[in-house]
Amino acid sequence: MKEKVQRFMTGRYGFDELSKVCLVATITLMAVSMFVRNQIPYLLALLLLVYCYIRAFSRKTEKRRQENQRFLSLRYRAVVKWNTYKNHRAQKKIYRFYKCPQCRQKVRVPKGKGKICITCPKCRAEFVKNS
Repeated sequence: MKEKVQRFMTGRYGFDELSKVCLVATITLMAVSMFVRNQIPYLLALLLLVYCYIRAFSRKTEKRRQENQRFLSLRYRAVVKWNTYKNHRAQKKIYRFYKCPQCRQKVRVPKGKGKICITCPKCRAEFVKNS
């Protein structure tokens, strides 16, 4: 039986990170549909499950690889933005953040120093702000 499955999957794309996320979303939507009287979450879950299996059994491996790469890129950007937000929130007690008026670069300065002249590390523009 194992050999039959391996022969069937030869040349097909299989499951990747995007497929795993689709399956988790499917399970979540199925769970939501049990508690909601509306049938929309159930139908969305079924459509997502069909899409996941179509991707897994597809022979267009290059196209599926590109889809997965786009998904990984989007996920990476979202994780970086979230980590930047968390770091900014953690440092907000100690530092003030300003944007350079010329190049829009974020500049971090310590709080409680009064009026200070800030030099942008990117474009070397100087501007005065209250810390």
